Amino acid sequence: MITNNSFIDGITHRQMRKHLLETFDEIYILDLHGNSKKKEKAPDGGKDENVFDIQQGVSINIFVRRDENKKGLGAVYHAEIFGKRDKKFEFLNKLDVSNVEWKNLDYAEPYYFFVPKDFGLDKEYKKGFKIDELFPLSNSGVKTDRDPLFIGIDKGGLEERMQELLSGGYSDSFRTTYRVVDSGSYKITKKIKEREFQRENIQEISYRPFDSQWIYYDANIISRPGFNLFKHTFLKKNLLLCTSRSFPSNQDFDRVLVSKDMIDIHFVSDQTYAFPLYLFNENGSSTPNLKTEIVNEIRKIVGKCSQEDIFDYIYAVFYSPSYRERYKEFLKIDFPRVPYPRDKKQFDALVILGRELREIHLLESPRVSEFITTYPVSGSDTVEKISYKNCNVYINSEQYFGNVPDVAWNFYIGGYQPAQKWLKDRKGRKLSNADIEHYQKIIVALIETDRIMKEINKC
Repeated sequence: MITNNSFIDGITHRQMRKHLLETFDEIYILDLHGNSKKKEKAPDGGKDENVFDIQQGVSINIFVRRDENKKGLGAVYHAEIFGKRDKKFEFLNKLDVSNVEWKNLDYAEPYYFFVPKDFGLDKEYKKGFKIDELFPLSNSGVKTDRDPLFIGIDKGGLEERMQELLSGGYSDSFRTTYRVVDSGSYKITKKIKEREFQRENIQEISYRPFDSQWIYYDANIISRPGFNLFKHTFLKKNLLLCTSRSFPSNQDFDRVLVSKDMIDIHFVSDQTYAFPLYLFNENGSSTPNLKTEIVNEIRKIVGKCSQEDIFDYIYAVFYSPSYRERYKEFLKIDFPRVPYPRDKKQFDALVILGRELREIHLLESPRVSEFITTYPVSGSDTVEKISYKNCNVYINSEQYFGNVPDVAWNFYIGGYQPAQKWLKDRKGRKLSNADIEHYQKIIVALIETDRIMKEINKC
């Protein structure tokens, strides 16, 4: 049996894996890899190609049932091959199942993974606190199901769209362009009836890393507004820790960012969750969205500390390369856990670095305005063909941002490379002076992130 290898890897399929273990005596999995969506590479860093002209990875699976009255769970055997397509074809042409070096997988509940995992640090990791236990209220980001309609870079253009939509007099072309048609359980045509345009509903949203856009946020219209959480950011001063619950097995844990505003569901991952630091009452007062028991445990170790200190400590931990590497298998399958601070000295050092990193990521630090890049050529300022040559980022045939280090150009936050993504999302647009300065701030922020991550690792 040949199948997509996402079938055998991913938390969403754990019930199916258990069912297969209950059904078969032996399961043999030959993972041929080649998943271009996950940007798979060979262990030596070389190219890994798919055996078919598809993006999803492929595996060959053999299921053996020996006993009609089978009891208990079956055994799983795993083997894999990386590399170029011709190498894989050569291997498969000579394949003899009996001669493959199968590895007997020691799977365990509740996930029953069909790929090798190293959970040797389980007891150590579980001594920490889960992020979703510390923050009682959390929610995935806003999902509009119609981003081109409800979200935009241009505030004025968004306002015009919403006025046309809510007037009820929109054209057939408008309906087609912006998909103003019902789909599944999302009955947009019903939702917009008797709703009037309210200018205060146009709010900032953290759409992608370092990319704040505008959203028309009417919880009565948007498909999944997450209002129970984002009412605590709507016209309020708050901090949101943003991360994901799981991520692809061959990628690193880098799905972490901070926001002051509501976030899009794809802010840093396929499904980004927001954890607000404060909850606001109707009278405008606020209370920490932190579990008292965990806060008290931290204070037993470090003494008096503020909610912001705890937030910044966590933020620093999540950007620790050693933390990401040490607990990488655990971070792939659930919300991350945070180790309790070793002592006050370590806590205070991480708080300082976490705060510095937070202010840089919010582009609030004065440091991000200390540009290292140039923009030396005048022209149309229109983003056309984007390319990176000799540390210059060209936005068209003549104009470029100069002195953009490779580490900034290729830096990942979640599934995105912000220095590239921000420009790609503005293709065909003319950059304003504010846009040009903003991009230069992004480059500084990425360089500083790399520097601070190295400092965090020393704590």
